[in-house]
Amino acid sequence: MYTYDSLLAAITVENGHEIFNPATGELIGRVPEHTAADVDAAIARAAAAQREWAALSDSERVDTLNRVADAIDANAEALAELLSREQGKPLNGPNARFEVGGCAAWTRVPAGTPLPVEVVVDDGETYAEMHYRPLGVVGAITPWNWPMMIAIWQIIPALRMGNTVVSKPSEHTPLSGLAIAHVLNTVLPEGALHTVVGGGDLGTRIVESDRIAKVMFTGSTRTGKKIIAASAGNVKRLTLELGGNDAGIVLDDVDPQAIAEGLFWGAFINTGQTCAALKRLYVPDAIYDQVVEALAGVARNMPMGQGLDEQNVLGPLQNEMQFDVVDRLVKAATASDARVVLGGDPDYDAPGFFYPTTLIADIDPENDLVREEQFGPVLPIIRYTDLDDAIAQANGLDVGLGGSVWSSDRDRAREVAARIQAGTVWINAHGTINPLVPFGGAKQSGYGQEFGVAGLKAVAQPQVIQG
Repeated sequence: MYTYDSLLAAITVENGHEIFNPATGELIGRVPEHTAADVDAAIARAAAAQREWAALSDSERVDTLNRVADAIDANAEALAELLSREQGKPLNGPNARFEVGGCAAWTRVPAGTPLPVEVVVDDGETYAEMHYRPLGVVGAITPWNWPMMIAIWQIIPALRMGNTVVSKPSEHTPLSGLAIAHVLNTVLPEGALHTVVGGGDLGTRIVESDRIAKVMFTGSTRTGKKIIAASAGNVKRLTLELGGNDAGIVLDDVDPQAIAEGLFWGAFINTGQTCAALKRLYVPDAIYDQVVEALAGVARNMPMGQGLDEQNVLGPLQNEMQFDVVDRLVKAATASDARVVLGGDPDYDAPGFFYPTTLIADIDPENDLVREEQFGPVLPIIRYTDLDDAIAQANGLDVGLGGSVWSSDRDRAREVAARIQAGTVWINAHGTINPLVPFGGAKQSGYGQEFGVAGLKAVAQPQVIQG
């Protein structure tokens, strides 16, 4: 079992790229600076180990992954502290401890999800079975917002299906990627999982390698398009979970107080740094002021600060780049006729990349804050009078990761949900994912699905045996 100090010592180097705490600016540690040659060597070792890993029975791989989950649980506090220091998210609330707990859960559930051989035809004349075989080596390229849990989403299903993995965490959160991989590798056989750290050039090397059979990527649509182009040379399999800008539509039959906390966490989980967070909220004129007031009442009482302070549930933005994006979009809103209900006034001289919880009301639906994904603790609230118009506005962007409908009438909510162009539409919640429920985007929010049986099939080669 690791402490924070011993885990950090196991993954850091004396001379390397410096990593700082986004809440304080303090140096946490240094990580290796891997090269293209290091990537090639990791892929070669993963390829060499893959045949032996795939030769194990499914039950043997499942047993190994369950022991991996036990190792995550045993080291949960050390992982959570490291995650909080590097990513910035607080220990409590739906944050660091929550994320590490999700790592264990998203290991056990894929391990325990049965995937039997499917008999697709048996009519007396034709007999055909569908099998799912390993692909080979899977490349996992992960983001900085949920750097441990999203790594698990990619790594564990790939391993379950008999693949080996080369993982590259975001250059903003390499310690988190190295730490979760280190804990996994205390159980996994040698060679099953390799991690390389560095910039986007290493990700490109993974994508372009002929020895990588599949790439799983979570990140921006812009980078996703580059991966698609780079994968064309060898028709590489892809699962892409890309940008969001999710819309939520409130119907006129709700109790504003009853939905206020759900709206808040739908928008502000992980301080708004979540792909499938609620990023623009459409509210009918009849209850607009009540919803805004109820939401502001919840937001005012959510403490923000350094992640290791046990009382905080909101933290800083993870990096300066993202702070600048949020700041620019809020300034675009305040320069218009939009009304700042809460926040919008960061202390530029204070340490850390803290942006206050911000609610913007009475905003033009064409404002940049509505049309661009802010990915931070800011929510624009758009007033509407016609539901059809609100649905059209919700569907008016080229992304469609998630969406939500808020109503006291579930049947009515389902009718509206069916008209929203998104991979997942929640009712009276937003962003509540489940390891058994497939998840993926529509339009330019990517393609392919993760989680559940669909997620296991996505990291395997389907093979029909007929006769």
